[in-house]
Amino acid sequence: MLDVLQIVDIRTKIVSLSSLAIGTAYACAVTRAFAPDVLVLMVLATLCVDMGTTAFNTYYDFARGVDTVETDVEKWKALVQRDIAPGVAWAIAWLMFALAAVCGLAIGALVDWRIVPVGAACMAVGFLYSAGPVPIARLPIGELFAGGLLGSVLIAVAAYVQGATPDARIVWLGLPSTTLIATILSVNNACDIEGDTRAGRRTLAIVLGRDRVVRVIALQGVLTMALAFALVPLAVLPAAALVPLGAAALFAWRQFVAMRRRGFSHTTKSATMGSISAVFAVYTLAILAGIGMRALGMR
Repeated sequence: MLDVLQIVDIRTKIVSLSSLAIGTAYACAVTRAFAPDVLVLMVLATLCVDMGTTAFNTYYDFARGVDTVETDVEKWKALVQRDIAPGVAWAIAWLMFALAAVCGLAIGALVDWRIVPVGAACMAVGFLYSAGPVPIARLPIGELFAGGLLGSVLIAVAAYVQGATPDARIVWLGLPSTTLIATILSVNNACDIEGDTRAGRRTLAIVLGRDRVVRVIALQGVLTMALAFALVPLAVLPAAALVPLGAAALFAWRQFVAMRRRGFSHTTKSATMGSISAVFAVYTLAILAGIGMRALGMR
C-alpha cells in the first residue's frame, strides 16, 4: 500500500483538495445551497485525476532518468528505492484516469454535460504534463499549467457544479491559488536543478538559474498575497477577512525567510517543501475563513 501512495505521491494532494474546498465553500456561501452527492463525486474525480497525473510523472521521471538514487534524498521514490516494475506506475495511472472518467460522467449526468469535456481536457493536460515528445514538465511553462489547472480552473469547476454562476469574482478567487501553486512548483524545481539539468529538462528554474529563480519565488509569494488581499476591495471577501489573510501573510513571510536561509537543493528539499506546504495550508485556511465570514454576513 505504501508503494502505491508513493507512486501517486499522496503528500501533494493537499493542493487539489484546497482548490476543491475553496470553490465549494464559495459556492455554498453565495447560493446558500449544497449538493453532497456532487461533492463526493468531485472529490473522487479530482483525486483520481491528480493521482493519475502523478503516477504518469513517476513512470516517466524514472524511465527518463530524472529520478535516481542520487536525487532521491527523501527516499520517497518507490520505483527508485524498491524493485517495482515501472509498468505498475503506468497501470495505476490509467486506472486512476478511468475512475476519474466514470466520476466525471456521473457529475455530467447530475449537473451539466458541458462539464465532461472540461474534465477530459484537464486529463489530457495531466497526461501531456509528463508524456509525449516534449512534456510540459520539462518546459519553463510547467508552473503556468499546473497553477492554472489546479488553481483557477479547479476552483471555478468546483463552484460551478455546486450551483454558482461563473463570473469575475470566481476568476479573482482562483488567481491567488494559481500563483501559490506555481510557487510550490518553482520551489520544487529550484531544489531539483542539478538532477533536472542532467535529465535534459528546461524548467523555469534551469532557464533563470538558481539566484534568479529564488527572486522569482519571492515575487510569486508577494503576488499571491497581493491578489489575496485584493479579494476584499473586489467584494469577493468581506473586510473582516483581512485578519486571517494578514496572519497568513506574516506566516508566509517567516517561512520564505527560512527557505532562503536554508537554500534550495536536494539536501534541503524535504525541509523546504515542508515550509512551502505549510504556507499553502495556512493560506487555504485563511481563504476559507474569509469565505466563512462572508457566509455569516460579516463585513
